Amino acid sequence: MDKLLIEGGKRLVGETSISGAKNAALPILCAALLSAEPVTFTNVPQLKDVATLLALLGQMGVKIEREGDTVTLDASALDNPVAPYEMVKTMRASILVLGPLVARCGEARVSLPGGCAIGARPVDQHIKGLQAMGAEVAVEHGYVHARASRLKGARLVADVVTVTGTENLMMAASLADGTSIIENAAREPEVIDLANCLIAMGAKISGAGTGVIHIEGVPRLHGAQHSIMPDRIETGTYLCAAAATGGDIRLTGAMASSLDAVIGKLIEAGCTVQSEPKAIRLSAPPRLSSVSLRTAPHPAFPTDMQAQFMALDCIAQGTAIISETIFENRFMHATELQRLGADIHIDGNTAIVRGVERLQGASVMATDLRASASLVIAGLTAEGETTIERIYHLDRGYERLEEKLAALGAKARRIK
Repeated sequence: MDKLLIEGGKRLVGETSISGAKNAALPILCAALLSAEPVTFTNVPQLKDVATLLALLGQMGVKIEREGDTVTLDASALDNPVAPYEMVKTMRASILVLGPLVARCGEARVSLPGGCAIGARPVDQHIKGLQAMGAEVAVEHGYVHARASRLKGARLVADVVTVTGTENLMMAASLADGTSIIENAAREPEVIDLANCLIAMGAKISGAGTGVIHIEGVPRLHGAQHSIMPDRIETGTYLCAAAATGGDIRLTGAMASSLDAVIGKLIEAGCTVQSEPKAIRLSAPPRLSSVSLRTAPHPAFPTDMQAQFMALDCIAQGTAIISETIFENRFMHATELQRLGADIHIDGNTAIVRGVERLQGASVMATDLRASASLVIAGLTAEGETTIERIYHLDRGYERLEEKLAALGAKARRIK
């Protein structure tokens, strides 16, 4: 397995670009299943998860053309509405093919997915919503089997806020007979991006980005072109890396409006953040002030940025309290940060982080995608060399990581 070797102590200075959002690209690529006409997407990031999903769509009969960050999908010959375990075991987002397949083909057989081991992420809300729309759903031998001659519009009330659940049901409802209302819907920017893509394909959707989404089903969707939104988590990760190293960076292709909670915390830590129409600049002080935070669904502080801020707090002035309310196993990076000299105490879903003067380089192991990012940030600040193992997690969500870090002055290289 590849490793990442980081020589710490270098300020991040300069400019780099932000890629398309992984968490927007995955559901939007699945939306191509809803149409018999070609759909073209631009600003698609070159990530392991995207490659896995494209391979999954290909074995279903979807024709795929890719050139750079542009992907064209033609699902006119869709003939195999099955997502096998061996193809989805590493990627949680594979469940997003369920709704489109049932809506378009009348049936689907989708393996219960895998992904990062950060806690339980059940698919019961997806199943409950499809059943409310008239689908017959059974879970047998590790697969979700769903059938419906045509889905019917329905009132869909989620027991908990779920991003993929909202996206799956919104796609399914786009081809349903009648009007559907999703209540307690996720409000993430990626949900809005998916809705905009579906609307470009002819769907009738209103309310995306609020807690109540209205979808008036149509008989069919047509081809379209859509550009994937910038990745707000990648943006936040580089901002944190610059903040931790006392740096000064400008990120092009970024969208500040999707990062209000994160930017607010960076300013609280002592950074200066300037927003431009399609860029963000951050200047950091020599040492940050600790910031406490509590994760919650959008527009509150995102769970996908919790690990990166824990890395910041490890070398900040003061003590921070971090509360994780989304996933029960999302403090696994804490023990690896402790190997670098961090002072962290875990009590249930709360971490108490006391800032130290500096971290020390060591060998650490990535446990999930965002934990990997926190170890990169910590390694950039640490004295000496830090070796991060199992960086295939990073490849799932960060495009050209070493190249972008090098553009900002970091010393980081991949070891085969």
